[in-house]
Amino acid sequence: MGWTRTATEAVHRGPFITLNRDSVIRPDGSSGTYEHITVNSAVRVVALDDHGQVVLVEDDFYLQRRRVLHLPGGGRGGQEPQKAALRELEEETGLIAGSVRPLGVIDPLPATTLATTHLFLATDLRSGTVHRDDTEIGMTVHWWKLSEAVDAVHAGRITEAGSVAGLLLAANTQD
Repeated sequence: MGWTRTATEAVHRGPFITLNRDSVIRPDGSSGTYEHITVNSAVRVVALDDHGQVVLVEDDFYLQRRRVLHLPGGGRGGQEPQKAALRELEEETGLIAGSVRPLGVIDPLPATTLATTHLFLATDLRSGTVHRDDTEIGMTVHWWKLSEAVDAVHAGRITEAGSVAGLLLAANTQD
């Protein structure tokens, strides 16, 4: 027996997030409520150059109250995952990928949202044009050896879920 939703209510609707409260019957048969959010699914891109270097971006995250080092990416905005990945890569870094392939899909917060993060490996990089939005004004771009980025994951310096998974999966394909 699984979970059964008997009713749902949107408690809050904002431009980027909806908070839902569901009435449910739990797997044990008891009644209760379950709160969850609806947000856009996302993409993260491991952009790897011919020298084994990966591009990382760093910017200010409001909730963390610090700068966060992570892979380029963001919300899909209704686009197919690969198209969104290519868009986000160019918008944030000014790079265009000649080749892109999926690395996998993760559920970054499965108890909180249905949103997934699609992970891609991008290669054959060339220059494009940066088009950052207002939330990315102070974003900086960094090039690291892939092995150093993986070390940063293990050291807790790179902590964003999609970046952690993407870097570890990409490193696994390079072995």
